[in-house]
Amino acid sequence: MASLFVEQGDVMNSNIGNFHLPAASMSAFDVCSVLICTGIYRQILVPLAGKLSGNPKGLTELQRMGIGLIIGMLAMVAAGVTEIERLRHVIPGEKVSTLSIFWQIPQYVLVGASEVFMYIGQLEFFNDQAPDGIKSFGSSLCMASMSLGNYTSSLLVNMIMKITGKGDKPGWIPEDLNTGHMDRFYFLIAVLTAFDFVFYLFCAKWYKAIVLEDSVKEVPMENKQEDVLSIV
Repeated sequence: MASLFVEQGDVMNSNIGNFHLPAASMSAFDVCSVLICTGIYRQILVPLAGKLSGNPKGLTELQRMGIGLIIGMLAMVAAGVTEIERLRHVIPGEKVSTLSIFWQIPQYVLVGASEVFMYIGQLEFFNDQAPDGIKSFGSSLCMASMSLGNYTSSLLVNMIMKITGKGDKPGWIPEDLNTGHMDRFYFLIAVLTAFDFVFYLFCAKWYKAIVLEDSVKEVPMENKQEDVLSIV
């Protein structure tokens, strides 16, 4: 999706006075969102959710990944709305819309927040559920899933371009985005993410967390230390 965001920004008004803002530089809002959301999660959400749920982690890894899917769906909706507004501000005969590129900020921020909940939660899930001997294998599975997602995204873009661009139709994602409907593609991704979330809920409900022997052994030791301290 990052490449489509850049293509969308290229045909938006990115001038700040005499300065031209490169569309790719908008990804800085994604990075800032990751940093800010990570701090908010650690300092605010974890203590608050811990008090409400009784879980010292705040939210389980499965819950975090589910929230990440929801935020990712909202990011695609925001991108679709931005594209609709961009098309409304297109001047006939002009390639660049008069809509400001800063309309992309919400979608970049939501993508960053989704990464905090989804990818970090996924990595912690593999590390927590995998035995000590294959924790590195779990981490590699997490990275492999991200790579597979990128390949799937590219495949989906190519399929949509071929299906919607038959005959004389420009399709949803043509070279001239002003003649296409990239907003429909974003909304399609949002719908697919919603179906993915429903399927994820089924799998998360079916999954039974593995309690490793090390974590079981640590509990009595902690209880013994508390008993010693109480005696002292």
